[in-house]
Amino acid sequence: MGIIAWIMVGLIGGFLASKVVNRTGEGLLRDILLGIVGAFVGGLIFRAIGSAGVTGFNLWSILVAFVGAVVFLILYHAMFGRPRTRTV
Repeated sequence: MGIIAWIMVGLIGGFLASKVVNRTGEGLLRDILLGIVGAFVGGLIFRAIGSAGVTGFNLWSILVAFVGAVVFLILYHAMFGRPRTRTV
């Protein structure tokens, strides 16, 4: 798959994942990077369960990138997120 397709899949997957997890998004560059990392993570997850990973610029690849980005984003926020302060 070409670099432009990876960027587009990454942008869409990362944007959707950040909207689901954060509701505000991470910013354009972070969304792209998050989606590309998510595509790798999603590919590993989907291959581990016996399914196809990222196969090109299609809906399946966007779903794989989205799932991977959600998993990556949840782990990222668990490790590096700000501690929540409790207001009374």
